[in-house]
Amino acid sequence: MDRDVIAYASVLKLSRADMNALKVKDAYALHRVVYGLFEDARTEDEKQRSVPSGIAFADKGGDFNTRQILMLSERKPHQTPQFGHVETRPIPEGFLAYGRYAFEVTLNPTKRDKQTGKIVPMRTREEVAEWFVERAEKSWGFRIDVEKLQIEKIGVQVFTKGGRDITHGYATIKGVLQVADPNVFRRSFLHGIGRGRAFGFGLLQIVPLDD
Repeated sequence: MDRDVIAYASVLKLSRADMNALKVKDAYALHRVVYGLFEDARTEDEKQRSVPSGIAFADKGGDFNTRQILMLSERKPHQTPQFGHVETRPIPEGFLAYGRYAFEVTLNPTKRDKQTGKIVPMRTREEVAEWFVERAEKSWGFRIDVEKLQIEKIGVQVFTKGGRDITHGYATIKGVLQVADPNVFRRSFLHGIGRGRAFGFGLLQIVPLDD
């Protein structure tokens, strides 16, 4: 990676034929496709310790014929995959030098039930908004302009892994953020935020705004 490049932004474009060939039926299948585009840089021990993969992605969907997946990574993906088409561009250091950004992110918002101790999903827009605003500054290095905050969509992601069904609640959130801690914000941008990042959650899609 060049000295002034902090990461690589890529778009994977899959045709309907690609998706059929790759058997992209759910989020786990898409996870395998995305991770298969990159050299595996972690040891088994690092994976067990949940060391970040250096890959974040978001399924942007598409139409009947095509599907697009956004990816942010610390190393370049394979540029000539067996299926699909990849476009990659470097992100320069200066991209994170702004104070304000418009953002979009799809998250897996959860909380720990005080009675059972289990992790449970948040189901209402009000719960998600309150959780996101609180976590943003405490954990992710940015503050939220509450008046511009939009909870666009709430839903459920379901897939089968290892013979058992996995269910993730999700919420797509848009708005404007103000950087509070540049170092923490940098980490949040480069590695993603929240739970379920291996399955397409947590990629901060940001656009700089003039102050």
